[in-house]
Amino acid sequence: MSLRHALLGLLADRTASGYDLLKLFDSSLANVWPATQSQIYAELNKLADGGLIKVVAEGPRGRKQYALTEEGLTELRRWLTETEPQPNVRSEVLLRVFFLGVLSREQSEAYLAGLATRFAEEENALRELERGIEWDESDLSLYGRIALEYGLRFNAMRHEWAEWAADQVK
Repeated sequence: MSLRHALLGLLADRTASGYDLLKLFDSSLANVWPATQSQIYAELNKLADGGLIKVVAEGPRGRKQYALTEEGLTELRRWLTETEPQPNVRSEVLLRVFFLGVLSREQSEAYLAGLATRFAEEENALRELERGIEWDESDLSLYGRIALEYGLRFNAMRHEWAEWAADQVK
């Protein structure tokens, strides 16, 4: 996935300013594809230059409202249907676990227990996010909820795994 397609997807639902998109990222995509303000604004400029989005309104202090163009919708649909998602095969967490044998058992257990705590905190943060979202009948809400459920289940699994792993090295 790319930031480009994430922005196109968000703009497929409604027009938005860069600030609105940043807030949408924070409230919906942060666990899937985090992005900074500077990354979002730079990509919006590239998308506009490429004709995939257009400025539909300008407000005070240079605030721009963006909308998806037909070319942008075509690109989003092409990406969804014609490209295979890249599997996430790199994990620094698991790479470190693989080499925990160079530490003492106590250090290894502490590392794994720390992971369990971190994963539990991430799951709790997603649950808090879920409680703060005003779900509606839109497609973005439906599929956003499905993606959020993935994040909840993934973090629950990682938490359970880290607790199990810490028990293994006791």
